[in-house]
Amino acid sequence: MTRNPTTKAWLQLLLLSGLSVVLAAGAAGLLDPSVTGVLVLALAWMKARVILSRYLSLWQAPLWQAGFNWVLALYCSLLLALYLIPAFNS
Repeated sequence: MTRNPTTKAWLQLLLLSGLSVVLAAGAAGLLDPSVTGVLVLALAWMKARVILSRYLSLWQAPLWQAGFNWVLALYCSLLLALYLIPAFNS
């Protein structure tokens, strides 16, 4: 296995993207659409964290990384709320 952090990040992104595709395509009939949307959003959040941490080298600046993680978490929470509002109204 490789020790290069960029290669590890690329492999993580490849795995997370593959999971997103399988989930969106294969689980669409098995799971409730709300659950599928939440899981795809969670995978997108994990991919964003990998990109910010490794490709933008925020792992070298823990304070900045924590700040970006908070902003990203708040943004994903807002997207999740906007996505789930119609599900609760029906």
